[in-house]
Amino acid sequence: MSLAAVLYLFPAKRVARTTLLLAWVVVSSGRMTCLPLAKAEAGTADSSANTCGPPNYCARTDRKVEPYPKTPPAIGPAGYVITDPTFGSRMVRVTDEKSDPKAPGGRLSTPAGAIQNSWNATSTMFYVITGGGGFLLYDFDPATLAAHQQNMPRLPWRALQFSFAHPNLLYGVTERQPEIEQYDVSRGKTSTINDPSKCLKLNSDDKAIALSVSADDSRFLIVLGPEQDRDYLLYLYDRDKGCRWYNTQTGEVGGQWGPKGIASLEERYGLHNAHLAKSGRYVMIGRGQGPPGPSKWRIWDVETLNVTVCPTKCSGHQAVGYSHVLNPGGDHPLAMLKRSIDHLDAVSEISDAHGSPGYWYDLHLSWLNADPEDDNPACLSTYRPSNPATPGTPLDVNGPWENEILCIETDGKGSKVWRFAHTYSTAKNGFWSTPRGNVSPDGRFYMFTSDWQDQLGKGPDGKYRTDVFVVELR
Repeated sequence: MSLAAVLYLFPAKRVARTTLLLAWVVVSSGRMTCLPLAKAEAGTADSSANTCGPPNYCARTDRKVEPYPKTPPAIGPAGYVITDPTFGSRMVRVTDEKSDPKAPGGRLSTPAGAIQNSWNATSTMFYVITGGGGFLLYDFDPATLAAHQQNMPRLPWRALQFSFAHPNLLYGVTERQPEIEQYDVSRGKTSTINDPSKCLKLNSDDKAIALSVSADDSRFLIVLGPEQDRDYLLYLYDRDKGCRWYNTQTGEVGGQWGPKGIASLEERYGLHNAHLAKSGRYVMIGRGQGPPGPSKWRIWDVETLNVTVCPTKCSGHQAVGYSHVLNPGGDHPLAMLKRSIDHLDAVSEISDAHGSPGYWYDLHLSWLNADPEDDNPACLSTYRPSNPATPGTPLDVNGPWENEILCIETDGKGSKVWRFAHTYSTAKNGFWSTPRGNVSPDGRFYMFTSDWQDQLGKGPDGKYRTDVFVVELR
């Protein structure tokens, strides 16, 4: 596999606004502090912190409606760096039509879920997904935004995630006869962590579709079954204690540790997805097929038999930190809610979006940077189903935060929504064109998918291509 050619360029033009011009000068000089913005347009930037970066960003927090430019910003090949013309953030195009050596011209994207950790622990590596279901691994320079594709062997994994604790470890689940494996990037060595078939009997058509890992790498969760929405087994492996599982079709809980028996939830259902909290104590479950019942998400406390259904205001995509859940459950997509897993009925609204104009749009939450107190901001991208499908046409914007990349304050001390960039993604070319994004564990970068308003050419399938971009969060 050849290395991707990467060229770092400074932004082609400075931003006209005084606030963004100052930010550009500071970055270019190498200093990481925000200058006072006394002459800035009211409400256009947050200058309350001395340092521009997580968890206190200096990006705009206003609610001004920001229409898209008449034409999307011009971009070069993979490695090209631009400054978002509206919000002033640096972003880099990571991939192009030449990046996938096995399928040139095919689409490239971020993982299917914003909850998947596609970044390593130091923001110096990440992976992107190919149209054929494989992945490409990249080295990344946080200072210059330069990304280089690594030359590595093909790993037969259906799902993968970086370690939160060790920058060189990548975890995955094999395609056939599912096994949890790890790949040490620095040594180029693959090893097996656990074989679920040694813990319980699997059906011949059971496959793994999801993998998540606790923050300390002590616990692993995979979802097993014949296909998404009909999957039925949550399989948890603890490095010290061994295996533990929950069969959602029979209600049975078993394994080598913890109480055994029937889960407290009487409902029987299939699995759409599931994700392990960073603490390793809880599993967030998305319901798939089954008899009529609540479609709301539910929580399994893996130390017990307790499975609890979200009681109220449970809409939208969710994200789980160590011991809290976030989801948009108010009367506006950005009326974000936070609740303790131990008290799902106690809901706090952390972003006040009431009274803001706008259209009900979709979003994907990424909280991979959650700290043990669950106070770090969560990041997301939004998109409107009403976006035009005509190439190069400005995307729909009727209110703030639409078709944008954002981060939201979660510590309860305020309700800031930081605005970093437009996504330039129509989200009209199928699921993989939606601008799903994954925040880095240190909260400094956000990787997302975009079709750049259908300006990236068409793939072999005749559909407009997508590529992966990274925006700097300051």
